Amino acid sequence: MPEAPKESHANCLVDEKNEQALQFIDDVTNKAEEVQKRILKEILARNANVEYLQKHGLNGHTDRETFKMVMPVVTYEDLRGDIDRIANGDTSPLLCSQPISEFLTSSGTSGGERKLMPTIEEELGRRSQLYSLLMPVMNQFVPGLDKGKGMYFLFIKSEAKTPGGLVARPVLTSYYKSSYFKNRPHDPYTIYTSPNETILCPDSYQSMYSQMLCGLLQNNEVLRVGAVFASGFIRAIRFLEENWKLLCNDIRNGTICPEVTDQTVRDAVMKILKPNSKLATFIEIECGKQSWKGIITRLWPNTKYVDVIVTGTMSQYIQTLDYYSNGLPLVCTMYASSECYFGVNLNPLSKPSEVCYTLIPTMAYFEFLPVNRENGVTTLHSESTNLSAKEHHELVDLVDVELGREYELVVTTYAGLYRYRVGDILRVAGFKNKAPQFNFICRKNVALSIDSDKTDEVELHSAVKNAANHLSPFDACLIEYTSCVDTSTTPGHYVLYWEVAHSNTSIPPPIYEDCCLTLEESLNSVYRQGRVSDKSIGPLEIKLVENGTFDKLMDYAVTNGASINQYKAPRCVKFAPIIELLNSRVVSSYFSPKCPKWIPGHKQWCTNDFNQK
Repeated sequence: MPEAPKESHANCLVDEKNEQALQFIDDVTNKAEEVQKRILKEILARNANVEYLQKHGLNGHTDRETFKMVMPVVTYEDLRGDIDRIANGDTSPLLCSQPISEFLTSSGTSGGERKLMPTIEEELGRRSQLYSLLMPVMNQFVPGLDKGKGMYFLFIKSEAKTPGGLVARPVLTSYYKSSYFKNRPHDPYTIYTSPNETILCPDSYQSMYSQMLCGLLQNNEVLRVGAVFASGFIRAIRFLEENWKLLCNDIRNGTICPEVTDQTVRDAVMKILKPNSKLATFIEIECGKQSWKGIITRLWPNTKYVDVIVTGTMSQYIQTLDYYSNGLPLVCTMYASSECYFGVNLNPLSKPSEVCYTLIPTMAYFEFLPVNRENGVTTLHSESTNLSAKEHHELVDLVDVELGREYELVVTTYAGLYRYRVGDILRVAGFKNKAPQFNFICRKNVALSIDSDKTDEVELHSAVKNAANHLSPFDACLIEYTSCVDTSTTPGHYVLYWEVAHSNTSIPPPIYEDCCLTLEESLNSVYRQGRVSDKSIGPLEIKLVENGTFDKLMDYAVTNGASINQYKAPRCVKFAPIIELLNSRVVSSYFSPKCPKWIPGHKQWCTNDFNQK
């Protein structure tokens, strides 16, 4: 009988690495309470002399009881003064004993500008460690992923420098530009179809084109596909819809489209690109068919799953992803933010509605503030530092959360955040050993979101008021409005439904276009960056509806159980029948005629003539 093939040394190393990662997860979740105590003690000991902890009277204590008694629960606004000092060049230990290496720009905003999250060099290692857990977990459910490549559409975003000279950029841009990513050691699980040069190209069109070209060239080697957010992956597929003829021409002739001018990108792609008329013809036939249903499995036939975030506001893209992927599993592998990386999904093939994350106890010190949701509305604690004594007492530790309850996540990090309210609402879904697992429910107060933008009702209302001023010269006024996100277009865009009362004087269409632009100019910098730089958000649309439309909307709500005495028009709608009702009464629609103004960095940095990079 022939001898069984011996396992290669490389395979042994992979298996050993996987086992170590899984054992690590098992160990830290089994000892979650001890690990959390140790993490808090480490953070407080190393930062004992920083100004912030001294100011609140911690006085070098590292025990949990004293920490909880004297340290307030805070939001970004409470830290803004210290963060501004660091941004302006103060290098004294204000929040952290280690030097702040850069700011990570959160997709959340304060005063219309991105929040600046301080970070330190060692946090890159902590993030890298969490990434290293993902594929060992995935390999338990989909073995053999080390035998092929991942086609991921990854992009960097613009960055700026603070007045004090620190770089301010999104967390993923920081990671992709770091040595942890660029110089990562060979690992069969981190082989991507996209060369680093295509990912690090700052021009979004050139980056997308070259990554798609490389993905098509290696189509039979692709075992998994994805992007960070569901919206980003759908944008890549729609890009293919618009550019497949150009891409096929390059594949057939072994050339690169002249619009890709970045020489480092061209050089990297040319190492992969060889004329392949057979592949070009295959792609032309598939893309030329009337239906694009299942286009992912048709072009990349060995694909086993789609790796994207589909929780929270990204759930609006699930149906579209199912259409393009022919129902492949949609996998959410990890949970992270600019403030901190949190945890991993230990059951990655679960349905999107059942995705839950296990918080890894070594990443930070975690606390949880209970919230209540009645009739789908979340009742949140005050946004100020001044939580009542009762509310302070209600905060619970990682191992003390209750199954089925919802909490707002509060973190203490190595990089200088102490009892910081992240703003994510989580529900306890189960436990891994002694560590809880959470469903991500929502970001608090977010009304509209397409990509990484987050617009709340207060901000939306202020923008609408600014825009409605354009109606005054025509003796007209805005009676009522609501909004929704339209993701049937690529990219998706905000839609505002306006009911306007006016005299017999007609209002010229350019006035409504001005209203659209004013709305966009009034929204936060993350939204405007999505419009101007990232091209991830389309022009805002105002749809004028017949007079009486919002009365009909109230009638519908009352018929379905709402109290007529307590009813007020919703500022954001997501329920399909309501959107259908509104659309049935649209009399005209207008789009923003151009992009709003946006520049990298905060407005105040630019007005003080600080250089941007």
